[in-house]
Amino acid sequence: MKYKVTPTNKVRVLRENDFLVSKTDLKGRITYCNRIFIEFSLYSEAELLGSQHNIIRHPEMPRAVFHMLWNTIAEKNEFFGYIKNMSKDGGTYWVLANVTASVDGNDNIIGYYSVRRKPKESAIETIDEIYRNMLQIERQAGTRIAIDESSKYLSDLLSKKGISYEEYILSL
Repeated sequence: MKYKVTPTNKVRVLRENDFLVSKTDLKGRITYCNRIFIEFSLYSEAELLGSQHNIIRHPEMPRAVFHMLWNTIAEKNEFFGYIKNMSKDGGTYWVLANVTASVDGNDNIIGYYSVRRKPKESAIETIDEIYRNMLQIERQAGTRIAIDESSKYLSDLLSKKGISYEEYILSL
């Protein structure tokens, strides 16, 4: 079921020892979520299980970030990234996410596993500006080339810094 949620100015901040954990199937449907994930999302476990993980996707997240996430985990590599999520009441909460593929005994991807923790406030300020720029580029570029243009902006930014995406994220 898809819920119509409108963003609000309410901000939730994870506690230092909070870990939001979820698992999904190959199509991104939630198969497991821990109590802290439920607490911050404000959805019930019944509402979350079987729903697409993007149920908590904030509309101010650039599509290019999720494109990079899916490409990374499809190659069985870990993804680290700052993600702006939206709870059922429209509130916002930022996380530092680590997403990995779950594999079976034959090394086939059978789902995905994500652990999110509290990001540093200084990192949120830095990444939020980058995401706002990426989102503006995506809106101006139009649907067909939005992800490519936004990804190019991020790639150019990282090239100027002489650092990979993962190195940059982990350095914030």
